[in-house]
Amino acid sequence: MEKEHNLVPEDTLWKKFLYRVIYRADTKLGKLFDIILLALILVSTLIIMMESVPQLDRRFHLTFIILEWIISLFFSVEYVTRIIVVKNKKNYIFSFFGIIDFLALVPFYLSFFFPVTKYFLIFRMLRMLRVFRIFNLLDFMNDGYLIVRALKNSSRKIYIFLLFLIIFSVIVGSLMFMVEGGRTGFETIPQSIYWAVVTVTTVGYGDVSPITPMGKFFAVILMLAGYSIIAVPTGIVTAEMRNKRQNLEMVCERCGNEDIDDDARYCKQCGKKLA
Repeated sequence: MEKEHNLVPEDTLWKKFLYRVIYRADTKLGKLFDIILLALILVSTLIIMMESVPQLDRRFHLTFIILEWIISLFFSVEYVTRIIVVKNKKNYIFSFFGIIDFLALVPFYLSFFFPVTKYFLIFRMLRMLRVFRIFNLLDFMNDGYLIVRALKNSSRKIYIFLLFLIIFSVIVGSLMFMVEGGRTGFETIPQSIYWAVVTVTTVGYGDVSPITPMGKFFAVILMLAGYSIIAVPTGIVTAEMRNKRQNLEMVCERCGNEDIDDDARYCKQCGKKLA
């Protein structure tokens, strides 16, 4: 995942200027552009929410449409400009922020053919993450990448945990179907599995509950198990984050590689001997 602040500007003077305004926040114009961008994101989100209110939509429908067109065209020009002014265009397009920028535009154009998709414009709120750059908090983004790497490295353990949880829920749901004897909420095994998942995850909607003494006994066991099970993925990810934090303290002086194993003596990217 390419970090937006690692992108390289084109050599042309006007492209360098636009790059600094659009991608950086170290100039007055750059900060002004970002503040305008965030303001338009908030306005666009507010419009989407107000459009879902029938009374407001009937009264200001035309105004909402005009504002949405203006904002969406601005975002379209901005997205194209972001691609034009960088050398590593592919890196931006497929970067985290590049994908978010694209997703923020697609619903507007899809709404020409499928009107209901306009509500997906709410994804524009994700662009608010650029607030870290505006207020010079880019270093805090490293914590975000640390979480992503920890989740990625823990994925196999989490998959195994989820498989166990699915098997456990299916078994308990099937038992509850037999114990409750097809009563309301437990008429079928899939409905009973739904109740088991809601219970074991400690969500507890309360729309379905057992009636028989044996069913209540199973419910108590499932509720208590839920508190124990919920701690498993948290422990897995926390342990991985702790390991990653220790690894991040080692950085290659030559290439800046941060992905260094605990027992490594040489950098895996450039081959430099580590201190």
